[in-house]
Amino acid sequence: MHVRRKLVVGNWKMNGSLAQLGELHAIADAARQAGGVDVAVCPPFTLIAPAAARSGRVVIGGQDCHWAASGAHTGAVAAAMLKEAGARLVIVGHSESRAERAEDDSAVRGKAVAALAEGLQAIVCVGESEAQRRSGDELSVVAGQLRGSLPDDWKDGELVVAYEPIWAIGTGNVATPADVTRMHAAIREALAGRFGDRGGRIRILYGGSVKADNAAEIFACPEVDGALVGGASLTAGQFVPIIEAAARS
Repeated sequence: MHVRRKLVVGNWKMNGSLAQLGELHAIADAARQAGGVDVAVCPPFTLIAPAAARSGRVVIGGQDCHWAASGAHTGAVAAAMLKEAGARLVIVGHSESRAERAEDDSAVRGKAVAALAEGLQAIVCVGESEAQRRSGDELSVVAGQLRGSLPDDWKDGELVVAYEPIWAIGTGNVATPADVTRMHAAIREALAGRFGDRGGRIRILYGGSVKADNAAEIFACPEVDGALVGGASLTAGQFVPIIEAAARS
């Protein structure tokens, strides 16, 4: 059986400043002590280069990239630009990006392909809305997103899936352990069905109001290989306990 290392990723979203990069020192210390856990922080684009210069054991990533290598795409950032700035991974298909920029699965897939082509690890996000969950369609919705968003070709370690129930992002609501276990099992089954044994080596993260007081319970769920953390990743005081919970799991 392949042993997957835990991965804890902080997504700062549209928050942060040069002064706030001081938080990375304590986060890096925690990452060093949590030897079996990979830790990453994805700050805004403007902070990637300075963050990479002081990140220590923390991997720095981007929050999005374009599917094209270059061109007339005002406001967009190419995967190669992220890499040049010091990023080693990138989040694609986050529910906020899908909603605010009307991204469909094919666009997310294109972004993942572009990231992999530049040697960046791609974290592909999937997740259902509250309405889709109420109607009982959550499993089919996520299965469809996996089919449409994941690239066919990738090397071991390059591809990560993040399950983020949209109704739990920034709301304080968290899926129950039973909900998490059910969805992560379905995602693992879909990955194994499509990629065979290689599907068992893809890490599946949970994202949705992960905090210090619920992280241990989430990490204890089968097939949960880490977390995509939003607001609680902005300060070391809130983020470090999550890293420590991952190390204990």
